[in-house]
Amino acid sequence: MIESEQNISSEPPASTQKLYDAWAPTYDTVVNKTRDLEKTACRTTLSDIPFETVIELGCGTGKNTVWLAEKANHVLAVDLSAEMQAVAKEKVGNNVDFKLADITSDWGFAPGKADLITCSLILEHVQHLGFIFQQAHRHLKADSHFYICELHPFRQYTGGKARFETNEGMQILECFTHHISDFTRAALTSGFSLIKLEEWFDLDDPATVPRLVSFLFRKN
Repeated sequence: MIESEQNISSEPPASTQKLYDAWAPTYDTVVNKTRDLEKTACRTTLSDIPFETVIELGCGTGKNTVWLAEKANHVLAVDLSAEMQAVAKEKVGNNVDFKLADITSDWGFAPGKADLITCSLILEHVQHLGFIFQQAHRHLKADSHFYICELHPFRQYTGGKARFETNEGMQILECFTHHISDFTRAALTSGFSLIKLEEWFDLDDPATVPRLVSFLFRKN
């Protein structure tokens, strides 16, 4: 995501789905430090984790889908936006299935259990984390992993949130602030152990405010 340092409009936000549909044509081409850093975080965190089946939450235009599909036998790529998925479908082979779904409702889109669930840059649009962790636990095999990477709360505290520019002006998505403890509490309550927590900085410079935070949880 690209973060905004202030609220630009007091009008009620458009739906998340509608805005991501509108963002899809330019999502891969505009400068987006958050998108690019998360791509690095995903590969770095999961490079040594074996997996054959993956549920990818928030596949978007496929920035991680391609890499996950190269490592896995099967990827179930889930997103709210048909337009974002249309871009992703042009990048991958036949071992990826796409599902349009809202992850805040029951995960009927995932009939089986996976070795890995990934969740990238979408939980800022989810108000309550507990349900997400409960469903992830339900749809993972024993001792399997749940990877999450999100905008760092330090950025959120100063108004950082997903936004993008259109011909009609700046579009800002509805976002919710989640503290580090919100993630860890929801995970532990749902039956996960925290394996790794990392903060990610622009230019790998720890003297700056971290842009992203990532978690690797394991199902107990």
